[in-house]
Amino acid sequence: MATHERKTIDLEQGWDFMQKGITKLKNILEGKPEPQFSSEDYMMLYTTIYNMCTQKPPHDYSQQLYEKYRESFEEYITSMVLPSLREKHDEFMLRELVKRWSNHKVMVRWLSRFFHYLDRYFISRRSLPPLREVGLSCFRDLVYQEIKGKVKSAVISLIDREREGEQIDRALLKNVLDIFVEIGLGSMECYENDFEDFLLKDTADYYSIKAQTWILEDSCPDYMLKAEECLKREKERVAHYLHSSSEQKLLEKVQHELLTQYASQLLEKEHSGCHALLRDDKVEDLSRMYRLFSRITRGLEPVSQIFKQHVTNEGTALVKQAEDAASNKKPEKKDMVGLQEQIFVRKIIELHDKYVAYVTDCFQGHTLFHKALKEAFEVFCNKGVSGSSSAELLATFCDNILKKGGSEKLSDEAIEDTLEKVVRLLAYISDKDLFAEFYRKKLARRLLFDKSANDEHERSILTKLKQQCGGQFTSKMEGMVTDLTVARDHQTKFEEFISSHPELNPGIDLAVTVLTTGFWPSYKSFDINLPSEMVKCVEVFKEFYQTRTKHRKLTWIYSLGTCNISAKFEAKTIELIVTTYQVPLPPVDEKKKVVEDVDKDRRYAIDASIVRIMKSRKVLGHQQLVLECVEQLGRMFKPDFKAIKKRIEDLITRDYLERDKDNPNVYRYLA
Repeated sequence: MATHERKTIDLEQGWDFMQKGITKLKNILEGKPEPQFSSEDYMMLYTTIYNMCTQKPPHDYSQQLYEKYRESFEEYITSMVLPSLREKHDEFMLRELVKRWSNHKVMVRWLSRFFHYLDRYFISRRSLPPLREVGLSCFRDLVYQEIKGKVKSAVISLIDREREGEQIDRALLKNVLDIFVEIGLGSMECYENDFEDFLLKDTADYYSIKAQTWILEDSCPDYMLKAEECLKREKERVAHYLHSSSEQKLLEKVQHELLTQYASQLLEKEHSGCHALLRDDKVEDLSRMYRLFSRITRGLEPVSQIFKQHVTNEGTALVKQAEDAASNKKPEKKDMVGLQEQIFVRKIIELHDKYVAYVTDCFQGHTLFHKALKEAFEVFCNKGVSGSSSAELLATFCDNILKKGGSEKLSDEAIEDTLEKVVRLLAYISDKDLFAEFYRKKLARRLLFDKSANDEHERSILTKLKQQCGGQFTSKMEGMVTDLTVARDHQTKFEEFISSHPELNPGIDLAVTVLTTGFWPSYKSFDINLPSEMVKCVEVFKEFYQTRTKHRKLTWIYSLGTCNISAKFEAKTIELIVTTYQVPLPPVDEKKKVVEDVDKDRRYAIDASIVRIMKSRKVLGHQQLVLECVEQLGRMFKPDFKAIKKRIEDLITRDYLERDKDNPNVYRYLA
């Protein structure tokens, strides 16, 4: 049986055949007329390599072919590629480089297919670099290493020309910079070390020079417009031709040179800086300032401080305006809260609306600006006007809105909106308990004398106050409103009681409102000699009330009552509305009374806070006790350190606390 033996191909013969294929490929790449490779051409070249690599030793030429593969690239590069690049400069050199790199990748793709058998067996067994990597590294070592400096300079020169407004070929730059990335074979080292580092330095130098001129010549708004435009264009550069990893680094360089370096000069520009923008309501410029300064580390802090100072100044100016208007009042009206004070509160609300909108719209609700606004309003919202505290002014303003015939003529929707804003202002007032007491007094008047314009609004503001200050703040006021609802039910039941007991009918229309002592302001009760008809009324109601409850004591507050009397004159009958008793009452200084009541409540609150803390901690130093007490009570009022010390002494005398024997600054709780 005959066997067919494959003819041995020697190295020279085989390589001559391969050279013809490689030369054809080079001619195609150089644009010379050559027919394309057919499938048959490809198979013959592949088979030649296969046969030369699978012959028995010493005719296995795998190692030699691997070396000749590399030499093919080196020869082509030194004879054709480098000479063509060396004779060109600037943009022409870049175009040639892009073309040569593209051709080289085609050459690598084809040659690695011809020599593919090496990749599959010889290279993998010897752990050698694969064919594609060998082909690309030839370009890197021979071409890239020689011209990378010139290429980098040419690219940066084009970028600077574009920055100056010149049109450049962005697609060309994209293709050139892709070479820096691709040549790294999966690493960004070439792009970063050979191009990006130089670009960043050039960018810093370029914008440093620009900033030095602009800061002297331009107003703050104009400078910011230019800075924003520069940042936008640098982002576009990244999108069009730089690698995406450059974006943050590039923008940081621009921000540093244009903003960080000149931040304070820009903000403090005399006629156009942050102060001027706030003064002139330049909302768009302030929004731009926020966008720019939020980019740099701690850039917003000085902006928020200027904002705080500006709002403080505006609010303080309103206080002074109100003080000046109040000083022109007649002496007898000095202590009355009047129209000027109402206008003042309205202006404070408008000021708050304006700058809340600034915080939301210009400063995107950033916490720094919320904090600045809060601190600014806390400064002037805690200043009084003409002897009236801000707590009293706010309570009176609410009263004016909620009572019948008040000076504020508003729609239901506007009333709700205004009440919401008043409650927001209350957040800035430290003496919230003082507001609560003034508000309670005025609420009592509205409820008892039927002066309230709308029950829904009364309930609505209590809900808002409860959300803002907590349930304890509104519990008494809610109790007052509930009392009036219960009183209406009582009145209906009382009338039914009279109908079912006609013998008890006093012959006078009687309406009684029963108040719960703990909810309402304290009213003095004076004895009075009532007419017999009225005595009967009191007795009848007392009898009715005992059918409802036997455990409550009724105390009659005649000073809050009214009496309708028909006076018959010759000409006509006139109905007179008079107080329950026409006797002189000792005058009451209501403002002084409110302050006294609040002081008394504060003493109780401080006592309760100290006892709560000490009960929990058992032993505590003076300083720590005072601080914890202030923290607990801060939501309602700011307790004075001296007042706390005084209450501690009082609790010691009442055996709630004792001083430590070894350290008098330490207290112990006595259970």
